[in-house]
Amino acid sequence: MTIGELRHVALRTWIEETASLCGPADIRLCDGSQAEYDELCSRLIVTGTFRPLSRDKKPHSFYACSDPGDVARVEDRTFICSKTREAAGPTNNWADPDEMKRILRGLFSGAMRGRTMYVVPYSMGPVGGPLSKIGVEITDSAYVVANMHIMTRVGNPVLEALGDVGDFVPCLHSVGKPVLPGQPNIPWPCDADRKYIVHFPEERSIWSYGSGYGGNALLGKKCFALRIATSMARDQGWLAEHMLILGITNPEGRKKYVAAAFPSACGKTNLAMLIPTIPGWKVETVGDDIAWMRFGKDGRLYAINPEAGFFGVAPGTSQSSNPNAMASLARDSIFTNCALTPDGDVWWEGIGTPIPPGSLDWQGAIYDPASGKPAAHPNARFTAPAMACPCIDPEWENPEGVPISAILFGGRRAGVVPLVHEAYSWPHGVFMGSIVASETTAAAAGALGRLRRDPFAMLPFCGYNMGDYFGHWLDVGATPGAILPKFFYVNWFRKGKDGKFLWPGYGENSRILKWVFERCDARGDEGAVETPLGLVPARESLDVSGLTIDAPVLDELLSVDRDAWLAELPGIGEYYNSFGEHLPAGLRAELDKLGERLGSKG
Repeated sequence: MTIGELRHVALRTWIEETASLCGPADIRLCDGSQAEYDELCSRLIVTGTFRPLSRDKKPHSFYACSDPGDVARVEDRTFICSKTREAAGPTNNWADPDEMKRILRGLFSGAMRGRTMYVVPYSMGPVGGPLSKIGVEITDSAYVVANMHIMTRVGNPVLEALGDVGDFVPCLHSVGKPVLPGQPNIPWPCDADRKYIVHFPEERSIWSYGSGYGGNALLGKKCFALRIATSMARDQGWLAEHMLILGITNPEGRKKYVAAAFPSACGKTNLAMLIPTIPGWKVETVGDDIAWMRFGKDGRLYAINPEAGFFGVAPGTSQSSNPNAMASLARDSIFTNCALTPDGDVWWEGIGTPIPPGSLDWQGAIYDPASGKPAAHPNARFTAPAMACPCIDPEWENPEGVPISAILFGGRRAGVVPLVHEAYSWPHGVFMGSIVASETTAAAAGALGRLRRDPFAMLPFCGYNMGDYFGHWLDVGATPGAILPKFFYVNWFRKGKDGKFLWPGYGENSRILKWVFERCDARGDEGAVETPLGLVPARESLDVSGLTIDAPVLDELLSVDRDAWLAELPGIGEYYNSFGEHLPAGLRAELDKLGERLGSKG
């Protein structure tokens, strides 16, 4: 199909207007076929962007190195251009939409000269599904198109679902590096010093300029699936969340689905692909990053994973930490900013084996272990098809979604927060999500151990005022006839006085999932103990069989330090004050209730 043959007039007009602005040498409407993907990869090999990996090591897989100035999301260059600053709220970078459009039009004028302009129709979620949405990304990066092939459903079936007048989110992207006459192409084009990742929530559109990396350029991911989708979800009565989705089955064959939101460095992907250590239990993956949820006809909350692939952080991923992830990326994958071994494989820190001599680092130089520098960039990534995951859930592409029984929050806290606790109510659960926090690690900016709030793990991803976002969650919980999931908060990272972790983590976290599973069916405080913070497991209800964990250690893991929490209250109150009148009264009430429970005897 050609652009002129498109039945959707608004789409065809937008494409033609964009071509006039950007001035590409060629326009290609992507059909989503395997032949198209193979051709794109061949083209990327010719330009030096891709290097094919060994067929024996990683069949049909490719290696890429980015420009050193284009290695991660750029939050300081990410904007929410709502009509007013107040609508964006205190957690977002805001710019006047008219002024930003003026800047962007100047940057995009002629930005695609000498390049092919790819038009990528894509579906977030199974094509045509009731929870799915359609976007169209225009980009001048073949690398982006190849990744979109893995991360979304691309091509002709999407255009058929769009029809003549269907809604779509227009996503315009350029690396900002036109190819001038006589000028050679470069392997990783970008405008490293001028990046703009811009969202216009009211008109549901995205403009991204200057970066070719990850969520800056794969506009279906954080830009659409979270920042724009949160605004859509607020207006349409559903939820777009930075959450994994997993299914857990007990030995009797009963299954429940859990969604979970964790800030970075808290084991999100490891939990999504967990291999339980307790006999007879099974965990299967629906999604590792994003969940779209809405109520079904039966009153339960149903969730889909809107993505089709995994865009995972490579460093730290290994056979011991996440064997299912390693199996997922064993073939048909793209690796960016990893190290390259002499035998045509990839390597990164934490993979579990020494780096082979003669390997290239992520910038293409022979790696010198004595340099003290990492061989792979800390944000090196793999792009792998979800279907390749050995623990993928049979229902992961069910267009109706899977029913959610529990929602987990988590953070990295050395103390204060117990191993797991359950909310007393939906408003209490929203309160727990609103105060999610992690202590910074040695690798993070700022002081070691400093507390960083990341409510619902959505701090960089909520596309409107986060105080209103909290209110939307409270409103969802008040839906008439809703059968609501239970809320839980977990903390795998509590430490003892010796500075060592008290809980073994990884596969042993299945023991916490088991308790969550059982609490979903429990009545009252069955198997639980009331604390000021919430319900924690009764010692006998937490399955620690086979673990060498002493009773005093378990007691410490489940303890609630009243004095420590009383010391936390002023910080929570100050944090709430930042949202002004947009903070729901219900959350302030939950904070007051926590203070009352902490001040009471018992």
